[in-house]
Amino acid sequence: MEPAEKKRKAMEPHPYYEISNGSAAADKRKAMEPQPYDQFSNGNAMDVEQQQKVMEPQPYNQDDGSHTDALIHSADPLHPANHISDLCRRFYTLGWVTGTGGGVSIRRGDHIFLAPSGVQKEMMQPTDMFVMDYTTKQYLRRPPVLKPSACTPLFLAAYTHRNAGCCIHTHSQWAVLVTLICEARLQSDPAHPSSNSVFSIKEIEQIKGISRGGSGSSEIAEGGRKLGNLGFYDTMRIPIIENTAHEEDLKGALEKAIEEWPETCAVLVRRHGVYVWGKDVAQAKTQAESLDYLFQLAVEMHKLGLKWVS
Repeated sequence: MEPAEKKRKAMEPHPYYEISNGSAAADKRKAMEPQPYDQFSNGNAMDVEQQQKVMEPQPYNQDDGSHTDALIHSADPLHPANHISDLCRRFYTLGWVTGTGGGVSIRRGDHIFLAPSGVQKEMMQPTDMFVMDYTTKQYLRRPPVLKPSACTPLFLAAYTHRNAGCCIHTHSQWAVLVTLICEARLQSDPAHPSSNSVFSIKEIEQIKGISRGGSGSSEIAEGGRKLGNLGFYDTMRIPIIENTAHEEDLKGALEKAIEEWPETCAVLVRRHGVYVWGKDVAQAKTQAESLDYLFQLAVEMHKLGLKWVS
């Protein structure tokens, strides 16, 4: 072979078997193939079936609430989850939700938003909220570490029987005191002289902040008067039901009071507090504030020997 030809041949690419010290091309390819997991993991690897099982999608934890977080996350301060948290902080400063007592619920469309039980109201967060489907009464969102509010059946009564959009429950001391004054028959309503189960008051300006039925007409008459509200000369009457050892057991008595007192916007619970509702949050809040003003005024009037209804 000529020197030039030898030089060209030496420079040509060589097959693998010519540069692998005699090993076959098949051996080379086998060495380069991916090895089973258990061949390079010191004998501690899972078999193929176990590996596949680990890689399969795991069932979603239905109890952690995170799959429905979209229901309670919003930048809108008036979104129910945000609004309830804000209202609870405000009500705490009024002494309405001392400790973990009281509660707030808002209905928006087919969803009912509920503050949880056993949470200090001034520290409540939107992520603490329960969300219920109004039609099925099933929870759509249920935080696993919290308990549903014991007030829930009472809130539902206001939504069902008054078509309310918001219901507020407070442990106001003034509300409790007026039920005690009525219990002792220290004040009476001439229209119900033998009853100690109704709080009545009249000819007080703040009564005009109370709507008939709690979620009545918002029609405005000339001069700004709300046609659906009580007037100065009307007697406002709030029924009083007896307390029970467990809050949910109040449902039957509260529903009966709502039925028997069609103009009431609230129900007092003896030695306990008050439930107030409205067609929306603004009306429920306005009525809760107006009632608390009237309860406090009534206690002070009683101390001065003044009659609530003459």
